[in-house]
Amino acid sequence: MNQDSLAYLPASKLARLLASGELTSVELSRSVLERAEHLNAQVNAFLGWDGEDLMAQAEASDKRRKADKALGFFDGIPVALKNNIAVKGSLLTCGSRMLENFVSPYDATVVERMKAAGMLVWGRLNMDEFAMGSSTETSYFGSTANPWDLTRTPGGSSGGSAAALAAGMSPITLGSDTGGSIRQPAAFCGIYGLKPTYGRVSRYGLVAFASSLDQIGPFGHCVEDVARMMEVLCGVDPKDSSSYPAPVSPFHAELELALTGGRPMVLGLPVEYFKEDGLDPAVRRAMDEVVAYYKGIGWQIKDVSLPNSHLAVPTYYVIATAEASSNLARFDGIRYTHRSESASDAVDVYFKSRGEGFGEEVKRRIILGTFVLSSGYHDAYYLKAQLVRTLIRNDFSKAFGEVDLVLTPTTPSPAFVRGERITDPLQMYLNDIYTICPNLTGLPAISVPCGFASQNLPVGFQLIAPHFEEVRLLTAARAYEKGNDWHTRHPAL
Repeated sequence: MNQDSLAYLPASKLARLLASGELTSVELSRSVLERAEHLNAQVNAFLGWDGEDLMAQAEASDKRRKADKALGFFDGIPVALKNNIAVKGSLLTCGSRMLENFVSPYDATVVERMKAAGMLVWGRLNMDEFAMGSSTETSYFGSTANPWDLTRTPGGSSGGSAAALAAGMSPITLGSDTGGSIRQPAAFCGIYGLKPTYGRVSRYGLVAFASSLDQIGPFGHCVEDVARMMEVLCGVDPKDSSSYPAPVSPFHAELELALTGGRPMVLGLPVEYFKEDGLDPAVRRAMDEVVAYYKGIGWQIKDVSLPNSHLAVPTYYVIATAEASSNLARFDGIRYTHRSESASDAVDVYFKSRGEGFGEEVKRRIILGTFVLSSGYHDAYYLKAQLVRTLIRNDFSKAFGEVDLVLTPTTPSPAFVRGERITDPLQMYLNDIYTICPNLTGLPAISVPCGFASQNLPVGFQLIAPHFEEVRLLTAARAYEKGNDWHTRHPAL
């Protein structure tokens, strides 16, 4: 098989080819590597990779399989990672000058689990600096392009992860999601992206942005890819105090069982979300078609109210920036970070190193977060935001008393032009208006490709489930996938 024939095959299909002997991991890895070498100059999804190491991992996988000792379903499948997930011996830059030369001394728990499953961990993917952004334009290492239109953003902050998958440069990728950073790029790039329930996947080894909001999750070409990756990633971890001891399900089998033997679901449409003036007509049309499809297969659509959802954006940008201010205090120029060469004394090291090492968006959020935590303002801003967060969570709890899942747009518009919003933080922040609530509430959510706007730009819709109901989420996504082929369309790079 040649490079082009392998580029867009789902990871689950590739795994079956490996199992049958029709394909070797060495052949697959060579194809992936050649495609990345050919396309990355256009897309800038990868910040780097070690081709020799990838091929060595592939050879080891083929030897295991030949000896009938494969470690798991995905043994031999390459997986590329957002560059805020620690891989031992690899640069961990977080897209920042501050960590430009930092090499991780250990593996994140998700990396340990993927290696234990025989997956080939390779390639570091571009991202907004410290995951702060919605366009992958705040990266110190240059912006990433959307493979569907190289003048447009792939979304952010996991834009490199989404673009690499959409361009066929890696069969599966991982990102992190703090306010929509998996789902928004998935929608912009026409692929699937899942944010699991908070605590479902270990955060150990994920460089923290906002600790109560961050979650690692997968991107995939189809629902099965996402479901099977969840089986690899999930499980309680004693190294992560927020890790929850939920059972690890055979997600892919359970969702098919639920699809064939379960009852039709009830999907809730938040009335507040469809009153938004900023909802692009193309996205609205796509949502109408999604609703019509689910009705056509016998599922019920019901209006629900999330009355506090209009407060989600300001609430998020108080809580997230406060936690960022605290988490990023460790990057001080003293230990393992960028150190200013012009500093004249110890105090200067702190001031100048942080001034030089952080980009403008990160500085903006640190300053805002420090302000809302400062004496005299903590109760007025941070404490109030936490109270509103509870109200938003209660709104969803009430909605889930009436419906199985909540159905929303993923983004208010298709991918925007690079440079169009980078100087307007408010417009950039409003791009996450539909994706923030699952992070504030800890709920699982997935973005599903559902069509195209003008200029051949992908559109996605979002499904939100109760806590730890990923199977329900994946079942609904699979029900849509069975009757639509949007996920099979790919950019012509």
